[in-house]
Amino acid sequence: MHMKYRAEIDGLRALAVLPVILFHAGFEWFSGGFVGVDVFFVISGYLITTIIISEMAEGKFSIVNFYERRARRILPALFFVMSACLPFAWLWLAPNDLKDFGQSLVAVSTFSSNILFWQQSGYFDTAAELKPLLHTWSLAVEEQYYILFPIFLMLTWRLGIKWVLILLSVVFLLSLGVAQWGAYYKPSATFFLLPTRGWELLVGVFAAFYLKHNTHLKSHFLNQVLSLLGFGMIVYSIVAFDKTTPFPSLHALIPTIGTGLLILFAVPKTLIHKLLSLKFIVGIGLISYSAYLWHQPFLAFARHRLLGDVSDFILIVLCTASLVMAWFSWKFVEAPFRNRKTLTRKKIFFFSIVCMALFSSLGISMHLKNGYEDRVSFSEELANSFKRPSLENCFDTPFNHSVEEWGCILGRSEGRINFILFGDSHSLSFKTLIDQKAKEKDVKVFYTGSSGCLPFLGIYPKRNDQYENNCNLLNERIFELAKSNDVDGIILSARWSYYTYGDYGYSGAQLVSNLPEGPFSLQKSIDTFTTALERTVDNYNSIDVPIHLITQPPHQKYPPQSVYFRIAKGMGSVESVSVRRSDFDRLNEIPINAFYKYESKINIYNITDLFCDEYVCLIGERDRSFYFDEDHLGTYGALKLEKVIDNILSKEVL
Repeated sequence: MHMKYRAEIDGLRALAVLPVILFHAGFEWFSGGFVGVDVFFVISGYLITTIIISEMAEGKFSIVNFYERRARRILPALFFVMSACLPFAWLWLAPNDLKDFGQSLVAVSTFSSNILFWQQSGYFDTAAELKPLLHTWSLAVEEQYYILFPIFLMLTWRLGIKWVLILLSVVFLLSLGVAQWGAYYKPSATFFLLPTRGWELLVGVFAAFYLKHNTHLKSHFLNQVLSLLGFGMIVYSIVAFDKTTPFPSLHALIPTIGTGLLILFAVPKTLIHKLLSLKFIVGIGLISYSAYLWHQPFLAFARHRLLGDVSDFILIVLCTASLVMAWFSWKFVEAPFRNRKTLTRKKIFFFSIVCMALFSSLGISMHLKNGYEDRVSFSEELANSFKRPSLENCFDTPFNHSVEEWGCILGRSEGRINFILFGDSHSLSFKTLIDQKAKEKDVKVFYTGSSGCLPFLGIYPKRNDQYENNCNLLNERIFELAKSNDVDGIILSARWSYYTYGDYGYSGAQLVSNLPEGPFSLQKSIDTFTTALERTVDNYNSIDVPIHLITQPPHQKYPPQSVYFRIAKGMGSVESVSVRRSDFDRLNEIPINAFYKYESKINIYNITDLFCDEYVCLIGERDRSFYFDEDHLGTYGALKLEKVIDNILSKEVL
């Protein structure tokens, strides 16, 4: 049974793929372009359900046939793009990136890349731009869905259409409900995983059931209005949404319902039907799957090769190139593999299994060999400078642990505590240096800290690990310790911009609020930061404990291993790959302005000039890195603060 071809559905695919490509390229007009994936989900749910239920109604459905069709449609172009990625990955990816790439080869081959990328980080993190196969998460969601969906229909079909639809409606509501909750409380899992995406495919499924048992509306006026509304909803999402929109929450109803309206009402003679049936738009729709596959590797490898500074001109060239390659792979890879005459079912299954095994074994070897780190040899001192300081029992211990366990002692072990060192993971960088200096000066320092915990009183971070570690109570406990021990000072260290703007591109902020359950938003986080700083300054001033606040080291844009790999390969110098001073100053602006309001009440140690001249903030020296990742100083980099720490620990009140 072949369903009737609808040119406007291919046109709709073009409306889905172009915004995704332009969003990944970073064009601001397409800040919500990621909703193109949601449009794809609905189209996919509609097309595939139409075929399955038509075959089931005729008693002709075969699950083997079904998977053969999926394999012909999805795998050849996917494996072609993965093969094309290999030489560039080998040449341009640093060992840590190649190891990650190897993991993604295995995950893509086993349709589990959505699970891998969920575990690695968020879709909107800056690092995500550098992952050549990040976009395959959506294929994994679809394939997982198509393992379950036909089986569900085969089991429930004999109950009758009414019961099938009732059960699917229950699943739809559960999935949407979990997605709405999860978009706020477990954003990464909610973005990537099937249980919170399944409802989107079901929008298309319901459209398929409706059209199977009903014809399109007869009223031209209603078709015109509803198809225009659907189109408007998709365009609105593309322009109005951005990285901060909780997703796929109820917000995702706008593009998905919009797509459903187009499937149902963009019938011949409507304006939208005419638009979506234009020849060149249908043409882009036909190659949309290949275009989706090509665009992310192009953009990610260009960002690796040019270390992120990709001009708009190059981005447009890359977007165009992905369309050219899409046409090529559609014509010479997709079309031939769909031809049953040239390739039998046996051959297509054999080809699929062999490729899955090959890519998986390649990926496993990249993982086991640590990204083939011997492709470039780092000196021992350079390799050592990438190491992170040890945590011991000083760090990330829930606030409710016993006195011995919730922190550790640096410097002199006996007698009263002279100083407290407290902060998020940035404070770890100073642990070794402070321990050494405190021993020299015969000073006792108590150190504790927690990842993603802003060392200010009265804040609640959104981070999941903080539910147990409880940053709010940890701050209270530190204050009580300072008060009861009459300490000579508290040293605060954190990645301050993390709680205001997040990262370059203002993504990935660690949101904080003055209430445990939020609300959490970027503006709320910035407001909470400034009010909590004031509260912290006032409280410590009231007990006469001086605050020594260390600003954050310049946040680099790329991990040092990647940077030094490029330098070793002759693809740049330390200066050319370090972050620009102007970029860091912008990122650091809100915290710095907030701190200097209190310069008469606290001691501010602005360390920016230790790392930056007026143009650039160096990631390290030729043979040693100051950092162990983009923003944390390594033990060697921390030595640049020797005078600062000397100065602080000399301020002991005698």
